[in-house]
Amino acid sequence: MAKISVSRLAKMKQEQEKITCITAYDASFAAIFDQAGIQVLLVGDSLGMVLQGHDSTLPVTVEDIAYHTASVASTTEKSLIIADLPFMSYSTPEQTYNNAATLMRSGANMVKLEGGTWLSSSIAGLIERGIPVCGHLGLTPQSVNVFGGYKVQGREKGEADKLIHDALALQEAGIQLLVLECVPVGLAKRVTEALDIPVIGIGAGTETDGQILVMHDAFGISAGFCPKFSKNFLVETGDIRRAVELYKEQVENKIFPGAEHSFF
Repeated sequence: MAKISVSRLAKMKQEQEKITCITAYDASFAAIFDQAGIQVLLVGDSLGMVLQGHDSTLPVTVEDIAYHTASVASTTEKSLIIADLPFMSYSTPEQTYNNAATLMRSGANMVKLEGGTWLSSSIAGLIERGIPVCGHLGLTPQSVNVFGGYKVQGREKGEADKLIHDALALQEAGIQLLVLECVPVGLAKRVTEALDIPVIGIGAGTETDGQILVMHDAFGISAGFCPKFSKNFLVETGDIRRAVELYKEQVENKIFPGAEHSFF
């Protein structure tokens, strides 16, 4: 199987094939996910919580993401690798370009940033410079202090309309993928149908073009609690490789996420 490309993901949306994604932070797990046929690996700033033990993603640096991206890239042959631009690493276009270049040199195939319309010029600039971009809307963890906690977004009509407006603006600016986190199922369906690019959900129901989970949540090993939108696939299988395969199978067959993992 050839390396997954953004054009392959776009074709999967067109052909209504579900896209599977999971976070990865090291060479060993990246190899397992890659061999299982997971299409997208995200080197997420979630590492601040699941690896470093912080209570948010805010302390994570570009250097942290670059280090873990290089580790993931070292054993990945087929999966597309996305690297997060962490908190305050893309506040100006120039800063965005420089930090995105660092992550691409570390082995990323795409960078991800959180936010809406205000990012349009930076996104367009990244695309012009040959750097593919993934957007992130809904619950954007870097804005946790603005939201007042980790809360479902888009339940009010005004919020939902703004989210759809932002999604369309980001697509117009050039993003080739969108992560949609913690929004009601109906809103996720509207966004997915409105966009030509693939929409990857986490806590957004089963009507998106694909799913992503933090690997520690998928294996039930996160410190603290397991989010409502996640599922422990390891407890069902007793084997890490089989757990990854089960996750992929259940996403592809629209078994996961179920109603119990979704917001309405």
